[in-house]
Amino acid sequence: MIQDINNYFTTIFYHLHTTHEDVISHQSVRILQMIQKEVEVTVRDVAGLLNISQNTASEHIKKLERNGWVKKERAVDDQRKVMLHLTVEGLVIVKKNTELDDNKLQHALHQLSEDERQTILQAFHLLSEVSK
Repeated sequence: MIQDINNYFTTIFYHLHTTHEDVISHQSVRILQMIQKEVEVTVRDVAGLLNISQNTASEHIKKLERNGWVKKERAVDDQRKVMLHLTVEGLVIVKKNTELDDNKLQHALHQLSEDERQTILQAFHLLSEVSK
């Protein structure tokens, strides 16, 4: 079952992903996605995610800042803490590199019945909830 799910997932992503126009590393995409999905993210959190030193994580963040995709802000409750946030452009980049193309997905879904579409939606919702 695990192998089947992974195979289906990668096939869906392969055929329905957006066209990548920006040159961006896999690590950078993972950092942007973490910032998008988590409530609070620090450089230390990024280092933990990628299993790298805080200095190396900081260099990755600086590059994302230079590209205009990430901004740093001091936490309101603790000025020593620096939080990472996506810029509007950063949101666009993470969407392009992690989500399915809306038009391609819509085309695929239109080939299914309403009941089949609802079944897929429910299955993805359920798997999304238990994976957190």
